[in-house]
Amino acid sequence: MEANKIMNADILDIVFEGRNKEYGAYELRKTYNKRLLFALVGMVLLCVLIFVGYFVSNVIAASSAKDLVVQDVQLEEVKQEEKKEPTPPPPPKPPDPPKVEMTKFTPPKIVKDEEVKPEEKPPEKEKLENTKIGTVNQEGVKDEGIVAPPASDEGKGVVEAPKKEEEDWDKTFTKVEIESEYPGGAAAWQRYLLKTLRYPQEAQDNEIQGTVVVQFIVDKGGNVSDVEAIAGPKDLRDEAVRVIKKSGQWTPAVQNGRQVKSYKKQPIVFKLETEG
Repeated sequence: MEANKIMNADILDIVFEGRNKEYGAYELRKTYNKRLLFALVGMVLLCVLIFVGYFVSNVIAASSAKDLVVQDVQLEEVKQEEKKEPTPPPPPKPPDPPKVEMTKFTPPKIVKDEEVKPEEKPPEKEKLENTKIGTVNQEGVKDEGIVAPPASDEGKGVVEAPKKEEEDWDKTFTKVEIESEYPGGAAAWQRYLLKTLRYPQEAQDNEIQGTVVVQFIVDKGGNVSDVEAIAGPKDLRDEAVRVIKKSGQWTPAVQNGRQVKSYKKQPIVFKLETEG
């Protein structure tokens, strides 16, 4: 290379002076800065595109989000008709006691023999052994110590009221005067649901909602057992059962002023709402 061109020549031209510039290494080194600039600009554009896409997807998801609405409903108490026990028929009238043979006996009078009538003569001693003594003659069975039954209410239509059996306080009652409830009442139960209930994601995706009725037993100490869902969408039952099992001790039911073991049916409402 001529001396007057060295000062103005590029470093690559000086390095590759007298070498084969068509081989490729010269072209690669000469365009290196331009290719590096293109790569950096492309990377920045790709990052910006990813960020914008993520932001847009969040905005769309937020606009179509569904809120979980927890409601509590009270099942109407089913009034059972009281069965009236039929009045038992009066007991049969006992048979009349058999008539006892009776011999007439009149107080003796002092009269002449010719004035005594035959029917007024005292009975013979042998006849009095097995007969009752009365004021008239009466045919009947021999007196063998038969005693008339004592006076009673039988046959007079008097029926003794059946004795009421005592309540079996160890049984599980299905109907009570005061039902068991969550401690603190409906307001506390609503707060517990809002804090604990988790709407199953699969049910949300399929827009499944409804009321699940959970039946369980609350014993005298308020402990919960035998929890099972007896009604409602199947995809929501497991969550309703989980919430009841985790609810802790309840206030026991009351029957005749005593705390008893009883069944409890608790509805749990799952509802989805779309923001308008």
